[in-house]
Amino acid sequence: MSKRNASRTKAAAPKAAKGVGARSSPPHTHAEQSSLDEFRRFRERMNSEILGENNLVINRFFALDTRTYERGALDVKTKELLGLVASLVLRCDDCVTYHLTRCAEERVTRAELFESLSVGLIVGGSIVIPHLRRAVDRWTELERLD
Repeated sequence: MSKRNASRTKAAAPKAAKGVGARSSPPHTHAEQSSLDEFRRFRERMNSEILGENNLVINRFFALDTRTYERGALDVKTKELLGLVASLVLRCDDCVTYHLTRCAEERVTRAELFESLSVGLIVGGSIVIPHLRRAVDRWTELERLD
C-alpha cells in the first residue's frame, strides 16, 4: 500500500457526466479538507509503523496489495473501481475512503462511481446502504476539494 499520487487537472464536465473535476457546489470547507487530511496522515503514519516492524508476511502482503492495483490487463481506474466495490460489500469504511480517493485521482466520473456503487449494493444487499451513504458523502467532499 504505497502512496499513489496522481497529478490532477481540472476539467469542466456536463452535469450528467460530472467527475471530480467539475464544480457545481461551493468550495470545500476546512472541516472537509482536514477530515481527508486526517485520514491520509493516519494511514501513512500507521503504514510506516507497521512496515517498519519488518515482518516478512505483513510487508509481502502490503507489497502484493500495491502490485495488484498497478496497470495490467485492466487499467488502474478499473482496478480502483473494483476495489471500491469489494470494500463496499465488505463494509470497510476506511477501505471505501481509500478507494474513493484513488478513484478521484484516476478521474472517475460521478456516473462511473454510481454505476460501480450500484454493483456493490446488488452484491452486498441492503446492509450496504449505510456504507453507500457514507461513500457518497465522502465523494461529495472529494468533488468539492478538486
